[in-house]
Amino acid sequence: MKAIIIDDENRARISLEMMLKEFCPEVEIISSCENLNEGIQAINKQKPDIVFLDIEMPNFSGLDIDKFFDINKIDFFLVFTTAYEEYALKAFKLNAFDYLLKPINHEDLINTVERIKLKQTTQIIPQTNAPIEKIAVPTANNLLFIETKNIIYIKGEGAYSDLILKDKKNILVSKNLKNFEEVLGSDSRFIRVQKSYIVNFDYIVSVSKTNGGTLHLINDIQIPIATDKIQSILDKIIILKK
Repeated sequence: MKAIIIDDENRARISLEMMLKEFCPEVEIISSCENLNEGIQAINKQKPDIVFLDIEMPNFSGLDIDKFFDINKIDFFLVFTTAYEEYALKAFKLNAFDYLLKPINHEDLINTVERIKLKQTTQIIPQTNAPIEKIAVPTANNLLFIETKNIIYIKGEGAYSDLILKDKKNILVSKNLKNFEEVLGSDSRFIRVQKSYIVNFDYIVSVSKTNGGTLHLINDIQIPIATDKIQSILDKIIILKK
């Protein structure tokens, strides 16, 4: 994987580069830039897989990257690196893949790179068995961490998604269902059963093929199934035969 580091502090750039060489040798640093303008030029020219981007820099903040790219169409993994925790919400609203706090812990860095590798794999192979323990979702004023085992299903509401949790709480998030499909795509528990629904298979009670197909979940929840999804759902279930 090819990576670009953008940080106005030379010491921080060198430290991150050394850490990557030691703990993540599969990542090749192709450019090290001291400001966002220089970094944007390097991105456009060298087409990296990962961009490690500092936030507080002279002239342009790292958060100004959306002035140069359509953030919903970037073709690299954006990882913010900063000493300031309060920027996390803004970073994730820019579709950041991850947010590493300085001084960067090598275990956090390894985890980020491993997740990027997994994400690259799932873009080619849609399903793996890797469970995702937590996801971070932006709410009005903060970043909420949710254990995926507590998600019963997610309903798409246009540009928003409604997360229905095991404790009967609902959380409305300003991310569309496609975002959650991409994030949870590597977790075999979750499947998009219809254009408006992603369901956690751990909470399925029964499947009905009548009336077009319906999933019966815990708490008497019923979810419609798209016709072309019925067979793939049944394929995931071990059926006892006579």
